[in-house]
Amino acid sequence: MKFGLGVKDTWMDQEIERSKVPAVTAVFWFIKVLATTLGETGGDAVSMSMNLGYAVSSLIFIGIFVVAMVAQIAAKKFHPFLYWLVVIATTTAGTTIADFADRSLGIGYPGGASLLFALLMASLAVWYWSAGSISVDTVSTPKIERFYWVAILFSQTLGTALGDWMADSNHLGYEGGAMVFAAGLVLVAAVYFFTSISRTLLFWAAFILTRPLGATLGDLLDKPLDHGGLALSRFHASAILMIAIIACVALLPQRAGKHPGKHGPPRV
Repeated sequence: MKFGLGVKDTWMDQEIERSKVPAVTAVFWFIKVLATTLGETGGDAVSMSMNLGYAVSSLIFIGIFVVAMVAQIAAKKFHPFLYWLVVIATTTAGTTIADFADRSLGIGYPGGASLLFALLMASLAVWYWSAGSISVDTVSTPKIERFYWVAILFSQTLGTALGDWMADSNHLGYEGGAMVFAAGLVLVAAVYFFTSISRTLLFWAAFILTRPLGATLGDLLDKPLDHGGLALSRFHASAILMIAIIACVALLPQRAGKHPGKHGPPRV
């Protein structure tokens, strides 16, 4: 899915500014799935394998997220490695926060998913009320970028809760859960290509769905054989995924997105 304006006229150059986030292309979605899978294995490695627990692990990853986000917002232009570092921080934090909400708070998967959905909708509503748009096309100022990253964090956390709920509570297993969310992404893509439904709505739907897809793929890699997983070491799986992400960011083409200038058309 591409959300750029595609404007090439030189007389409009002043109306088009470079965004701090990448253009939404196939490369974007591919790295996003890898990052969400790493978030699952990496989050579980710290909270479970290192026995730090969900609360302590969440505080650690939230701290990393805040530091990385501040660096990203302070940057003057789009830096692929810095951007994806923040995304990885949101997805690892999302794993441990969702596990804390689902298990430590005692509200279960339905309660955790409902709470996180409400938080995501609230963050998007505040963003829209403040800026008049929740489109990634508009992410350029520090204010809008803060709204963007808070929404990303909540969407990653919600996606983790949905993935665990689908795989565990509905007895589909990790492979079945991954297939369900992959089918959901195919449906979103079909709606994108064959309808005129809001591209902003479809972006956020796809962004949320890629997180549980990555969560179920991560669980498939590192969960025990008797739980339907492949029993790989969480640390080994995380290292392999990290190397794959670094290679993709370094080798696959990415460019900063574009957004309308102050006189450009509003985007929902």
